[in-house]
Amino acid sequence: MLRMYSRNGNKLIPVETCLPADPPIWMDLIDPSPQEVQQVEQGIAITLPTKAEMEEIELSARLYSEEDAVFMTMTALAHLDTDSPIKTPITFVLKGKSLVTVRYVEPKPFLAYLARAQRAGGLPHQSGEQVMLGLIEAMIDRTADALERVGNEMDTISKEIFKKGREKANKKTRNLEALIAQVGHKAELLTMVQESLVSSSRLIAYYAAVQEAGDDNRTTKQLMRIIQRDATALGDHARALSSRLDFLLNATLGLINLEQNQIIKIFSVAAVVFLPPTLVASIYGMNFDFMPELDWVIGYPWAIGLMALSALLPFLYFKRKGWL
Repeated sequence: MLRMYSRNGNKLIPVETCLPADPPIWMDLIDPSPQEVQQVEQGIAITLPTKAEMEEIELSARLYSEEDAVFMTMTALAHLDTDSPIKTPITFVLKGKSLVTVRYVEPKPFLAYLARAQRAGGLPHQSGEQVMLGLIEAMIDRTADALERVGNEMDTISKEIFKKGREKANKKTRNLEALIAQVGHKAELLTMVQESLVSSSRLIAYYAAVQEAGDDNRTTKQLMRIIQRDATALGDHARALSSRLDFLLNATLGLINLEQNQIIKIFSVAAVVFLPPTLVASIYGMNFDFMPELDWVIGYPWAIGLMALSALLPFLYFKRKGWL
């Protein structure tokens, strides 16, 4: 899909043609067909990277200048509000006043930015450069919302792990294995967030270096500094959340070990408690000719009482010591 936008006054409007003499300010390729890629390449005389080239992790393959254009690829996140967030490469190509974006998913920040840019006075978009910075800023804001949601969900997990009266809680309602799965999911999301933030910081740093000898646009430079600062701050916040997740994971595993030890302790105590009655039953089960208790009228109640007493005494001793 190819979407093209030009500036009309102070808002973006969709256009249908891409003329070399007057190219649109923004050409947005979404999972493009070969014909759409060719149309854009011929329109502004560039060669767009393929999807395989966009997925390369080397900086030289992601950040470079060619044909009087600057090619920058970052790792973005999509589907952050679902249980299956994904990473996806997004390429920004700046040539003159025009911006070309190449992507294969529809991140919500793009839709949000476009909705604001199509309103009169919504966002500055005098050039493709401002559109690119606005898109990156929108993606970082979206990442900040995701980190805030992860932090709130971690608070819920923490309360579930350390809630009062844990020893009296019904273990069926406290599925520690499910908590571990939640912690693992959050850890994976935080790793993706950190990768995306590092990628966006590198992109901005590279573009700032390329523009160092270019025009002295204070507004643009200030916006780039703000984006870098926000990305750095969010990266630090994501690392702090990752450390907290490690603590919650260790705490959950510790609780599982404690519950397993409690079960083993119960079996151990039960074995010790029933050992004396077993000894009494074994003694009176021997086949000796001379065993006076076998001829007693109260022999059977005597044996039963002796076994009960021999089981009760260890139980009371363990209870007094606090082992139960």
